[in-house]
Amino acid sequence: MSLPRFTRRLWLGAAASLLLLTGCATRPSLQEMPPVVFVHGNGDTAALWHTTIWRFESNGWPRERLHAIDVPYPLARADDSKPEAGRTSTSEHMDFLKTEVDQVLQRTGARQVVLMANSRGGNAVRNYLQNGGGATKVSHAILGGTPNHGVWAIPGFREGNEFSGTGPFLTGLNAPKNAAGDEVTGPVRWMTIRSDNNDKFAQPDGRWIGMKGSPTFVTNAGPELRGATNVVIPRIDHRETAFSSAAFAATFQFITGRAPATTAVTPESTITLNGKITGSGLNPTDPASGNYPNNLPLPGARITVFVIDAQTGQRLGNAVHTQTVNANGLWGPFAAGPTTPHEFVVSAPGYATTHIYRSAFARSSDIIHLHAERIAEADQSAQALVTFTRPRGYFDPARDAMQFDGQTPPPGVVPGAGVSSSKIKLPQATQRTVAAEFNGEKLVGLTWPVSENHVTVLELHD
Repeated sequence: MSLPRFTRRLWLGAAASLLLLTGCATRPSLQEMPPVVFVHGNGDTAALWHTTIWRFESNGWPRERLHAIDVPYPLARADDSKPEAGRTSTSEHMDFLKTEVDQVLQRTGARQVVLMANSRGGNAVRNYLQNGGGATKVSHAILGGTPNHGVWAIPGFREGNEFSGTGPFLTGLNAPKNAAGDEVTGPVRWMTIRSDNNDKFAQPDGRWIGMKGSPTFVTNAGPELRGATNVVIPRIDHRETAFSSAAFAATFQFITGRAPATTAVTPESTITLNGKITGSGLNPTDPASGNYPNNLPLPGARITVFVIDAQTGQRLGNAVHTQTVNANGLWGPFAAGPTTPHEFVVSAPGYATTHIYRSAFARSSDIIHLHAERIAEADQSAQALVTFTRPRGYFDPARDAMQFDGQTPPPGVVPGAGVSSSKIKLPQATQRTVAAEFNGEKLVGLTWPVSENHVTVLELHD
């Protein structure tokens, strides 16, 4: 397939989205369903892709052809040229992706894969296709919210960082590839997905990077690439450029040439869940090794699962699943009810007992990763601690209908789509129900005493 010598910008507003969703709904042929490799962003995890994978499956994509990578140390270095414990360089990130792609090709017998990335994941994709020999192994590259021209582009400011638009990493990737000035590597077909103005990392003002009032010299169009199909979806946030139903619809259309039959998740009658229990730091079993995110297994952690009442969060009977994880960190498999909310209790030495409340799972998944939390020093004075989190997007008071423990907007949620979690510190130790809601998805759980090293997490699917 030849690469177009122009940049095509598509605006997916309400009318365009309607046309996309009401187009051809025929199930794609096997030839149109290549393996898809999903690449998460900075500090993130493969678990963020489970709803996107569900949408592919709901449109007939075989589960065994959908693979989300899990970078062991997912944070970028402060300076890409200087080693930093627990963080990956751009070269290490690219090498990890290259190995994962080769394994998927070998397992599936396919000639090429599709790469779909969010944020920093797109840096690895571009590096792999331009500098790592990946261009012959990839048919399509879809980048959601990738800061292709930097989070900032300030000459002389932190140019060793891979997110600097004037630094050597991005200027090398953005160097023209032909006389037309294309920034993408052929013969791969490229698409970028961005927000019109609601991506916190594509802003002309430095508010979200601690430089409010100072110019970043990056525009809302920073994620676009010359030579790619550039899709603009109004009001989506940084993560929704990859994980939203609208981003899925654009991606499916781009890969197959036809609209998906549905952007909803089709429920399964029988559901099996699995995933890793992860911790923090350079060595997750050593509290002294740091408290930054990793995607390493936490051996010796224990999982206990309860069915809960959807109105009160109270447990309905004894545990339905218990397991102490081994070196691979896997906590399942666990057979879940398709309409049943659950409490997942994770405990491990050096961590708080973490009570994670989730709404019912619509489909099976083996990337339901569960993270053991530590209580920050600043939170030790609370009697109970509850976090409401949206891993696949941000909270936007101007756009979203939401509440947390009766508060609207949730505590700490400020104007703009820049905050993905809210925390409540309660002065009472008495256990009680705590509820949250986001655009129709409802969560309910119970408070637990900080004095006994317990925390509560209400985690959204959306």
